[in-house]
Amino acid sequence: MQQLWGTRNSNNLRIALDSLVANRLRSFLTALGIIFGVGAVIAMLAIGRGAKEEIMNQMKLVGVNNIVIKPVTEKKEEEEKEGTEQKKPAGQETKQKFSKGLSLADAHSILKMVPTVEAISAEMILEQDIIYKSKSKKLKTVGVEPSFFALNNIGLAEGKMFNEQQLGRGEGVCIIGAGVKRKFFLSEDPVGKDIKIGQQWLRVIGVTDEKLISSATKENLGIRDYNMDVYIPIQTALLRYRNPAFRISENRWERDENPPPAHQLDQLIVKVHDPEQLTESAGIISRMLKRRHSEVEDFEVTIPEQLLKQQQKTKDVFNIVLSAIAGISLLVGGIGIMNIMLASVLERTKEIGIRMALGAQKRDIVMQFLFEAVLISLCGGIIGILLGVAGAYFVDKVADIKTIISAISILLSFVLASSVGLIFGISPARKAANQNPIECLRHA
Repeated sequence: MQQLWGTRNSNNLRIALDSLVANRLRSFLTALGIIFGVGAVIAMLAIGRGAKEEIMNQMKLVGVNNIVIKPVTEKKEEEEKEGTEQKKPAGQETKQKFSKGLSLADAHSILKMVPTVEAISAEMILEQDIIYKSKSKKLKTVGVEPSFFALNNIGLAEGKMFNEQQLGRGEGVCIIGAGVKRKFFLSEDPVGKDIKIGQQWLRVIGVTDEKLISSATKENLGIRDYNMDVYIPIQTALLRYRNPAFRISENRWERDENPPPAHQLDQLIVKVHDPEQLTESAGIISRMLKRRHSEVEDFEVTIPEQLLKQQQKTKDVFNIVLSAIAGISLLVGGIGIMNIMLASVLERTKEIGIRMALGAQKRDIVMQFLFEAVLISLCGGIIGILLGVAGAYFVDKVADIKTIISAISILLSFVLASSVGLIFGISPARKAANQNPIECLRHA
């Protein structure tokens, strides 16, 4: 019995294949909706997974428990000053409050006074000419403390970290990025070599690990390429490169009794113990810095995790829209299959009558037309998968949007294609099987 059932189904499948081959163009046009629907599903899942992984990588870069404090630029300060003056009544004089700017003392105070803070990293960024032998390039020289490397997940590939003596005395030592090593020390070991940074000679004591960061990530987060940085102790940066308490006047150093507001630091990264304390800690730090800066808001406090979560929500909405489009395409494709199959039943009424007269049962007619619908869906699904993979690759290379194609998305596409053909092919198949054989044979 099972052998007979298998033989009958094999025969029904062969008849369905012959019918599709005989009407190749119509079969292809019928499958277009499935092709575009499956292609959209593949591309949507690839873009969604790529976006999710990119967000996770960005969170690793900025740290899930981190708060970033940056000084407000001079332009922003002037705009705030103008806005304040415009709000004052006419004729009333405004007294400008003085702020020393973001400083190392602020960092130490935050670490000491805010109990939710686990660690803090101060950064002082300088643009300096780096010279070694005949090679020269302008790069960022960053004054840091050892906590900087831990907070930014940067390890050492060679050499050693700054020790207490080097940090306390501001000694002339540095740690270079992996990209700097490739630029200046392609064929030699940089550790122990002296390089000229600005007007100072510093000794290389270490090289950082390679840290891969995409251009999109750097632009979205506003972070720099850590591989092309030169890191020096922050005291070294203060003593040898920058001291805002002094200024150059008439080619000599002199004490400025009334120095203009100047930010000692370019960035502060604060790590809290618990992610749930991020918003509360940011508010406390903001109020604390405002008091220390004479109520002048010459800084901005941001929480990268919240920005990334908002970015993830935006991408999720984008993925939902893509999913809706893909679903509509599959629905339209299924309706197209049902319409064409219903038309095919009317065209092949006499063929149905002849098959029934020769001994075909109702289930044979059902299986024949059901096989046709499923085969159209599967062929459309295969083409759609190829189209989706090509589309995802195109988006990755041309639009610079990361995409990841998984085996699950391909399997899901096959299941969707088969389901659409099965669901929308049942009605035409049952209509064909319920035909009256005598009336079918009378059909011209």
